[in-house]
Amino acid sequence: MQFAVSISHEEMARLPIRRYEGEVRLIESPEALEREAAAIARERVLGFDTETRPAFRKGESYPPALVQLAGEAAVWILRLQLVDCSVLVRQVMESDSIKAGIGVADDVRQLKKLFAFEEVSVLDVGAAAKRVGVEQTGLRNLAGIVLGIRIPKGKRTSNWAAARLTRQQIGYAALDAWAARALYLALAA
Repeated sequence: MQFAVSISHEEMARLPIRRYEGEVRLIESPEALEREAAAIARERVLGFDTETRPAFRKGESYPPALVQLAGEAAVWILRLQLVDCSVLVRQVMESDSIKAGIGVADDVRQLKKLFAFEEVSVLDVGAAAKRVGVEQTGLRNLAGIVLGIRIPKGKRTSNWAAARLTRQQIGYAALDAWAARALYLALAA
């Protein structure tokens, strides 16, 4: 399939806005983790993303607060500061299932600061798009070029480590992982 190399602001503005409307499963307790682990392990293609509390001062940084995994029928949001998800995330990252995301090298590097694993089958969708001639490889531009949809910018700089996530934060986090999976599937077709 042939894709445009870029998309203008005007073209993007004419596209329909798309939000993730499927099921979101928050993993905020050991019980939820245990309940969802087998379903996550059955997925063959996972959209993958992380969210980290933004730092606004020089030298300040925070560990990833969320790992988002998008499967065929649900998106799982793992709250890393509320429950120890290291065993599950390690199993996912070391499994043969495809983990597709944008800028995944940094996400993987940050997760490895929390616990060790050897990633397998992790694919950067932006790099894959570049190989087929697409020049704009950010998530929103790729969604416009490849999927024909506009993804709203949303809650990018919010506190992902907050005790309670807002509905908007949950929607934004789920959308990023879902879009990465949808982009992978479209590019692989």
